[in-house]
Amino acid sequence: MIADLELTRALPELFLAVASMGLLMLGVFHKKGTADTTLWPSVGVLTLALLLLWFQPEPAGLAFNGLFVIDGFATFMKSLVLIGAIGAMFLSLRYVAEQGMDRFEFPVLLVLSSLGMLMMISAGNLMSLYVGLELQSLALYVVAAFRRDSQRSTEAGLKYFILGALSSAMLLYGCSLVYGFAGATDFVVLANVFEAAAASGEAPSLGLIIGVVFVMAGLAFKISAVPFHMWTPDVYEGAPTAVTAFFATAPKVAAMALFVRVLIGPFGDLIDQWQQIVIFISIASMTLGAFAAIQQTNIKRLMAYSSIGHMGYALVGLAAGSEQGVQGIMIYMAIYLVMNLGTFAVILSMRHQGRMLEGIDDLRGLSKTNPMVALAMAIFMFSMAGIPPLAGFFGKLYVFMAAINAELYTLAVIGVLASVVGAFYYLRIIKLMYFDEPVESLDEPPGRPLGLVLLATAVAIVFFFVVPGPLVETAGSAAASLFAG
Repeated sequence: MIADLELTRALPELFLAVASMGLLMLGVFHKKGTADTTLWPSVGVLTLALLLLWFQPEPAGLAFNGLFVIDGFATFMKSLVLIGAIGAMFLSLRYVAEQGMDRFEFPVLLVLSSLGMLMMISAGNLMSLYVGLELQSLALYVVAAFRRDSQRSTEAGLKYFILGALSSAMLLYGCSLVYGFAGATDFVVLANVFEAAAASGEAPSLGLIIGVVFVMAGLAFKISAVPFHMWTPDVYEGAPTAVTAFFATAPKVAAMALFVRVLIGPFGDLIDQWQQIVIFISIASMTLGAFAAIQQTNIKRLMAYSSIGHMGYALVGLAAGSEQGVQGIMIYMAIYLVMNLGTFAVILSMRHQGRMLEGIDDLRGLSKTNPMVALAMAIFMFSMAGIPPLAGFFGKLYVFMAAINAELYTLAVIGVLASVVGAFYYLRIIKLMYFDEPVESLDEPPGRPLGLVLLATAVAIVFFFVVPGPLVETAGSAAASLFAG
């Protein structure tokens, strides 16, 4: 019998599950059945879920026989996911009506996907991990192909589905190997087994290590880490831009949270086995993200390679395997979320006579035609490049400091060098906006929702260095909760 306390710990997820069914009924029985029917209610539902998360009466602890865990780490990362989902909803307000996506299912799918992300972050067992991951992924496959009349969108959805199914298969195979060699799927039990083995000097079996590698491969796909990044540029480019904005924010945070929870939690005592793999995919992601983005002419593809690089920087903190490293990841992901919401607000405002533009060259001379939008974009680009005193600089600083304290000097140096290379394509966009003549002037104004997102994110990026304390301290206490057990 499930105790009331356990239900309370999962209150945001239960609320989202019930509310999403209610939203579905609202869309089905409403006469119009357009996106407006469910979009604002969905924003309200996600906002209420965020408030429930923050004001849970008894937040910490396990629930449902250890399948579900809530702690400071989960609360922090879930907050980022919900803020990212709400921001993406704001960005899509005008887009869905103008781009042939005016159907009520779209917001409902984003809510269901957010529910899956929250379950991923709170997974306390390999089985609940998989259920949460698939709930998130199935909704994302559909929204990637939401524009059925668009060949690019359909191809993006199909490619994402096929490669996503492959990654799920690898994850499941890894889980089965871990269960076969360790005899458990519960994270707490697995951690105890590995801790006892390490204390007795017993080396992990080869089968177990292979299982962990397959689990990591499945999770690396979800964060677009090299060499499992191949889906990202095509899906980012082919999916509707509002969907791409969602892909670039909330799911990345959720997948990174899951990656951290799995490796630091149950597999924390196997750090000697997984640390080298994390270092490799971190270096590969930073390097490929920096060099491959230089050749891009489509801004959505550029953002795809940018996200690959950013995941590499975040993994630097995970490679450290320390509390400071996890804190660095949490700060990095929070700043990454804000930077991407702002950047995609600019991308969604790139219209000429109502037609969406995606070319990087379309930004030429933007400072002369839309100076405020150009200023906001320059702030986001400088921040992504890691130029002080903007927030992006501090995100990289925290993860690199964690790597240095863990004596991973080579990794930190490569990260700094990759940042220097990556700065080239961010600064190129600023050069196009401020030093080139305009080709096609963008429509103006970008609209109130986009304008609000632009203003809020730009202010947060510029003034982060003034009051970094709340984010840094909250991330610190949340990271400590992951190491408390």
